[in-house]
Amino acid sequence: MTIDAALDFGPATHLRCRACGEIYPLGAAYACMECFGPLEVGYEISAPTREEIAAGPPSLWRYKAMLPVPDNIAELPGLNPGFTKLVRADNLARELGMRRLWVKDDTGNPTHSFKDRVVAVALSAARQLGLQTLSCASTGNLANAVAAAAARAGMGHVVVIPANLEAGKVITTAVYDGTLIAVDGNYDDVNRLCSELVGDPLTDTWGFVNVNLRPYYAEGSKSLGYEVAEQLG
Repeated sequence: MTIDAALDFGPATHLRCRACGEIYPLGAAYACMECFGPLEVGYEISAPTREEIAAGPPSLWRYKAMLPVPDNIAELPGLNPGFTKLVRADNLARELGMRRLWVKDDTGNPTHSFKDRVVAVALSAARQLGLQTLSCASTGNLANAVAAAAARAGMGHVVVIPANLEAGKVITTAVYDGTLIAVDGNYDDVNRLCSELVGDPLTDTWGFVNVNLRPYYAEGSKSLGYEVAEQLG
């Protein structure tokens, strides 16, 4: 399968349904049209060597050869999360009866959470697809990550949250001067609204990181595993 030559998703070549195996071109899609199963990113990867990875930047972009991002991703405006510390937790290991235990400390990311990873890859996809506004359904950490990453990239952002979200979480998102929409309901209600907005003509230039950009968002999660493997040798 070929994709639009103007798009650059690095080693990614297609989307594939996890349930039935149906293949789709790369785009802002998240559900299979045949069985409604979730779509995942498919690759043609030439595995990088340890030396090539080690020569990369101190961020998740050192694994760009295994992510759906362009080769010049580290040069684009972004928060460049990842490559966070692995901390040896001897006291906790002793308490749990383990010989050795390591804790991955993702509070070292720009907005102090794991969500910076997934947003970084989703934002890259949004750029490639020409989307102008980054959005999400969130109860806190994802909202912060989307607002910060969009602001750094010069994109607009709209974050949808439950109306009863703690004030501290609202403030840490609001400081990036985007649009906050508070929904009178729980996270399921918020997520349902975002899903309904996908495909609406009024939001056709919006990328919802955990809805229509979810296949790319999910790939950002893998960077944590790549780091653990590298940091443990």
